[in-house]
Amino acid sequence: MFSTKDIDRHDTDILILGTGGAGLFAALHAKQAAPEGTRVTIAVKGLIGKCGCTRMVQGGYNVALGGGDSVERHFMDTIQGGKWLPNQDMAWRLCEQAVVRIRELENEIGCFFDRNCDGSLHQKAFAGQTADRTVHKGDLTGIEIINRLMEQVLSRDVEKLQEHRAIGLIPTKDGSALAGVLMIDMRTGKFRFVRAKTVLMATGGGPTMYKYHTPSGDKTMDGLAMAMRVGLSLRDMEMVQFHPTGLLAGDHTRMTGTVLEEGLRGAGGQLVNHSGQRFMFDVDPKGERATRDVVSRGIYAEMRKNNNPEQEGVFISMAHLGPDNVREKFKGMVKRCADSGFDLAAGKVEVVPTAHYFMGGVVVDVDTRTAMEGLYVAGEDAGGAHGSNRLGGNGVANSTVYGGIAGDVMGADIRNMGSLRDADETVLEAELARACHPLTRDPGLILPLRKELQNAMWDEVGVMRTESGLNRGLKRIANISESLMETGLSADNLAFNLTWHDWLNLRSLCDISEVITKAALERDNSRGAHYREDFPEPGAMEDSYFTVAQQKGDAIEVGREDVQFTIVRPGETVLPEGEPETLVAAQ
Repeated sequence: MFSTKDIDRHDTDILILGTGGAGLFAALHAKQAAPEGTRVTIAVKGLIGKCGCTRMVQGGYNVALGGGDSVERHFMDTIQGGKWLPNQDMAWRLCEQAVVRIRELENEIGCFFDRNCDGSLHQKAFAGQTADRTVHKGDLTGIEIINRLMEQVLSRDVEKLQEHRAIGLIPTKDGSALAGVLMIDMRTGKFRFVRAKTVLMATGGGPTMYKYHTPSGDKTMDGLAMAMRVGLSLRDMEMVQFHPTGLLAGDHTRMTGTVLEEGLRGAGGQLVNHSGQRFMFDVDPKGERATRDVVSRGIYAEMRKNNNPEQEGVFISMAHLGPDNVREKFKGMVKRCADSGFDLAAGKVEVVPTAHYFMGGVVVDVDTRTAMEGLYVAGEDAGGAHGSNRLGGNGVANSTVYGGIAGDVMGADIRNMGSLRDADETVLEAELARACHPLTRDPGLILPLRKELQNAMWDEVGVMRTESGLNRGLKRIANISESLMETGLSADNLAFNLTWHDWLNLRSLCDISEVITKAALERDNSRGAHYREDFPEPGAMEDSYFTVAQQKGDAIEVGREDVQFTIVRPGETVLPEGEPETLVAAQ
């Protein structure tokens, strides 16, 4: 149907895939760091500033700014919250550079965050943290950050490829370096190959292969699927974070799964079952303020006790804090709940654990470089910084910190790079054929297959896992993948052919679902977001390992690598002697 002769060819110097916090920060820093005249191009599946996960951030941005807090305390919370699996050098750099980045967001990007009466930044408590360190703009922090970043990027000489979907990383013939990226111009349905000296993959995660999920449906793990196909190693792929409190509004609305942010529980919100009883203190001494993985399991276990199918979730209650106070502090969420028929301020809202964030990702170094020359990864596509559990507020900090680092590093590295690299035309042809596969099959229904995948992942590879369930999950995923490969669509008009993109979305989700499941089988203990009911113990912290998945031919192989305790070992701390365990007042 198509050949490589039909591909439009385009050249640039620095190519950035994704326009969330990581991508936009990378573009700004690359323009500053690269030699004058360097061409910088950003490409996005949707529209700049109008898509991606950063825009959806409610709660805020973790940064140690004072009041007894410190980079060391933030670091220890991150390591302990990640159950000693994070790459410690990455975690330290995240905590250290967050202080720099928040000043940049305010003073250079133009963000306005909430302040105290004395003019200092207001910071609130998030679960799993021992200090009030989450900077915010009400409960709409992501919109503030992404709008200001968008304004800065749109005002600069940056080439913008909007509604361009990346579908394949194309290496050089020897496979040692990246030549460029194959894309679909969604507006025309035509293919475009963009060569670049350096490429940043910042496409975000998006675990939308689960029945309940927070990201928008177009976030489908495309970046990780592309990285896997060129042989890059992916770490911590079993670590899918479920946010404990996703709105349960019914199948009739896409609001189901939307996060009710962590600040609700941080402010004293209570989780109650259908009998009106609090249950989290039976699970953990920190109650509702335990880390996300603990609270998600507590809710899930409570749900399993209930045999009434009409009472699926549990409830979050804020009324005891004063309805007017809740309306003032959490305006965005009160309105969101009201739009779905719930009164967050004075009543109760039904919630369910919802797939929210992906701790796993491409293996990178602290400068965002990968094993493939010319390819860099930042944001949710990169693994290592969070280990087995991301603290609320560390996500947007991670994206902006490492997005800026990536821009600086690419701008510096390009000074020592020669001409653009030639692509392996065989791989280019294979990626083209892969994208065109559904156009060669009889049309069928794709949505039912996606729902089958979401149910399979929720049932078998969800909040709690077992070996038998994971093996059932692999079979169900394989059956769905097989059905998808036999399902096609009309090729009459490929411009804005959303059915085609639904098909491509589902193929990425199927590929990554298989990796998640195989990595979960490899980890025969329970750490953070990964909980095996047949192996409930966490294992010895000093013997911690992380899983590494790689595609070899048509097979996915998963192994283990030891965690390197480069800064602190289990049982030790970098906090000065005599420091209090927590600075957060008990609720």
